[in-house]
Amino acid sequence: MESVKPDKRGERSRRTREKIVDAARELFVAQGYGATNLQEIADRAGVAVQTVYFVFHNKRTLFKDVVDTAIAGDAEPVATMDREWFRAACAEPTAAGQLRVHVHGTREILGRVAPIMPLIAAAAATDPEIAAQWPDGPDPRYTVQYSAAEALVSKPDARPGLSAGMAADLLFGLLSPQLYLIFVRDRDWSSQTWEEWAGTTLISQLCADLG
Repeated sequence: MESVKPDKRGERSRRTREKIVDAARELFVAQGYGATNLQEIADRAGVAVQTVYFVFHNKRTLFKDVVDTAIAGDAEPVATMDREWFRAACAEPTAAGQLRVHVHGTREILGRVAPIMPLIAAAAATDPEIAAQWPDGPDPRYTVQYSAAEALVSKPDARPGLSAGMAADLLFGLLSPQLYLIFVRDRDWSSQTWEEWAGTTLISQLCADLG
């Protein structure tokens, strides 16, 4: 019997991991973290519950992977600021161009991560070990927005006198998961409408008035 090639085993393992993470995300959003058990996740993913334990060991680890994958869009260990879309946005020659690309990339992230943000707060409030996975300190999302702001204020059409700190604050606030949920979930905006609004608003606040 011919042995399975390592790359095929790796691909099969990757697909299994993705199925488990996708199933967990769906159930966590629908039922909440506390109400979802690993057997339900295994059933949804079409795998044995022992497989879930083998890959993730426990529900806390799986939950962290669900969050990390939602932020990144995949399981690759690449930080947001090293992602191609973020670098492309910062490389735009104008502030307005950077904002359009940045808002589009952020929209794709928020579409994945915003629905699970309330779950993080709820789970962390009842499980100290989950809370420890997101320790107090600088918000990683603000770190990303500050990096974008530093690139933006150097562009020729950035608003005169605009500091990186002020630009980062506006990016951090207007592109927050909470505000996204207010418009898209609570007010039934499409994500495209939100993107157009966020881009127009940020350009008006952060770019020079060329009119």
